[in-house]
Amino acid sequence: MMTNNTFDKGKAFSLSLASFKVKTVLTLLFLFLLPTFAHAAANLASDDFVGISFWLISMALMASTVFFLWETQSVTAKWKTSLVVSALVTFIAAVHYFYMRDVWVATQSTPTVYRYIDWLLTVPLLMIEFYLILRAIGVASGGIFWRLLIGTLVMLIPGYMAEAGYLNITVGFVIGMAGWFYILYEIFLGEAGKAAEASASAAVKYAYNAMRWIVTVGWAIYPIGYVLGYMTGTADQETLNIIYNLADLVNKIAFGLLIWYAATSESQAVAEK
Repeated sequence: MMTNNTFDKGKAFSLSLASFKVKTVLTLLFLFLLPTFAHAAANLASDDFVGISFWLISMALMASTVFFLWETQSVTAKWKTSLVVSALVTFIAAVHYFYMRDVWVATQSTPTVYRYIDWLLTVPLLMIEFYLILRAIGVASGGIFWRLLIGTLVMLIPGYMAEAGYLNITVGFVIGMAGWFYILYEIFLGEAGKAAEASASAAVKYAYNAMRWIVTVGWAIYPIGYVLGYMTGTADQETLNIIYNLADLVNKIAFGLLIWYAATSESQAVAEK
């Protein structure tokens, strides 16, 4: 007759085997995709620092994607979605960076549309991470989700329309800044900020605070680049591309690592109880 102890061991083994299979499949998938991406870099010159920065960040984003997906198997269920969203952000950005790198190598220019397609997909996901963290600790409301989502769209869409020539440059900038300030208000002083301050553990509070400062300081590079590149024309595209590329090491990868820190810290605390 099977004892409870034997049953528990069998269940744990099955879960461990399933976790191993998931990790193996994900790793093989990215290893399969990598040679195709690597082949596309055949014309990358050794002194093309913009192209090199594209390659550097794209590979870092791909590696981060594997890491975040791998780590979903090491956290409790309520934190898995946060890590999957982090992986989606880095994966989407990596694919766009490979395309932008190829366009740069071929034409020495980066079409505005590539940046904005990336941002229109990844920035809302980054903002939703604030909601997911608060949901994981049981203090999120639907209003937080929708306010952050709408704020990102108000920030991004006018900026794209202005840079693409459909809207006055200054008008697009002002509306976009209003969207950014609206986001900052929500995560610092609004419902989201108050909920994190009142209910989060030390680890979650640390991650949340660092994430909102990334949104404040790290994201400031984009309006600055907008002013210098499009409103005043005082910055060249090579410099802006390098700065934008390297900024995503913080704005996307470090942002995701903070979520991973909160998720693993909370999961470990649960396991130790």
